[in-house]
Amino acid sequence: MKKGYELKDFFTIDDFDIEGKTVLLRIDVNSAVINGKVVMNGRIEGHAGTIEELLDRKARVVALAHQGRVGKPDFLPLEQHARLLRRFVTIEYVKDVMGEVAIGAIKNLEDGEALLLENVRMIPEETLKGTPEKHSRSPFVRKLSPLVDYFINDAFSVAHRSHASIVGFAKALKSGMGSLMEKELMALEMSTLHAERPRVYVLGGSKPKDALDVMEFALSAGTADVILTTGVIGNIVLYASGVTAMSKEEKRDKDLMGSVKRAKKIMEMRGDRIKYPEDVAVEEGGMRKEIDADFVKPGQQICDIGEGTCRKYREIIRNAGTVIMKGPAGICEKEIFIKGTTELLKAVSFSKAFSLIGGGHTSTVMDMKGIDRRETLNANGYVSLSGGALLRYLSGKSLPGIEVLRRREVSSFIGSPVARYEERKALPATWSL
Repeated sequence: MKKGYELKDFFTIDDFDIEGKTVLLRIDVNSAVINGKVVMNGRIEGHAGTIEELLDRKARVVALAHQGRVGKPDFLPLEQHARLLRRFVTIEYVKDVMGEVAIGAIKNLEDGEALLLENVRMIPEETLKGTPEKHSRSPFVRKLSPLVDYFINDAFSVAHRSHASIVGFAKALKSGMGSLMEKELMALEMSTLHAERPRVYVLGGSKPKDALDVMEFALSAGTADVILTTGVIGNIVLYASGVTAMSKEEKRDKDLMGSVKRAKKIMEMRGDRIKYPEDVAVEEGGMRKEIDADFVKPGQQICDIGEGTCRKYREIIRNAGTVIMKGPAGICEKEIFIKGTTELLKAVSFSKAFSLIGGGHTSTVMDMKGIDRRETLNANGYVSLSGGALLRYLSGKSLPGIEVLRRREVSSFIGSPVARYEERKALPATWSL
């Protein structure tokens, strides 16, 4: 990212005197769970860096995080996450969110110490729908806010959710963003608002609605000069352009037909800026076979882009001023169909463009192929750790967790000294602090 670039509309850790102060830190350590075991991911290491930064400045850190959704197999306590965090930073796990155990642990924190509270989704009010103002009045926020001095959100990846731990504390306390969130948002602003042209979007993955949202906004707002389509969205554009034909079964798929219809409208708007695969890879006898796109039979599954498309896309990326890549080009679960994604990532590494790479599956391919993130980006870009929030931003939609952090006067915070004193008096006896 460009040296000297900064976010002017937000407070960051550097704006606060945090020595000896208690900082409530929202992180996102939500991870894949395999056979009950939490899998390490890049966000855990990234947030550990922010925690270490706060501890080095003698702050007292109280971390909030979630894992999974209620009723799902990956809905787990955060004890394993604490162990993974401890590979990088010293932090204690507290098996409580807002009860006496949690309150006692927070009160007993010393300067330069950190603790991770229990999965915030274990309290129902965390995920209830509500405005920041409504969440700021919830028992969860009202009970913990008087115990801390600042709220820092370091989790851009959950900024698209209006949950209590994301927007409620930000409304109730003097707040800012952590170092990891700062990097994420800076990369996004650099790649969409302050980027050099031509700006090239490389869209793939398996979620056509998200990709169509990004396409529609980027073309109408003029943030994209060229859109290279791959993955499922590439297949849909091939249908919409009439290059490949749909089977009778596919025509009965309402979601698919809706996506194709929408893709046609977008192409009517700025079809000259949208590129689609000219050749593709299919599976035949368990092997990879490349064919021209117009030779694909109705109902035949397209599994990757072909070498001809790779060459065409590489040339466009080579001449780009900015590249935003979201989602793999093929079915990355199968080794034989990782080639397209790998070739595009290599093209980014050789390009002098500022690059932003996002999406969990794209990062997975980088890990599978042993592609070093720093080498891929040549110190001139960023690998995002976000999914839904990244897509929402690229689609021009508001992110509640970001909007609530915009700079405000100290007196406007519910958690200002006078208001926090009044808050303490208003708490029922059962919520005594």
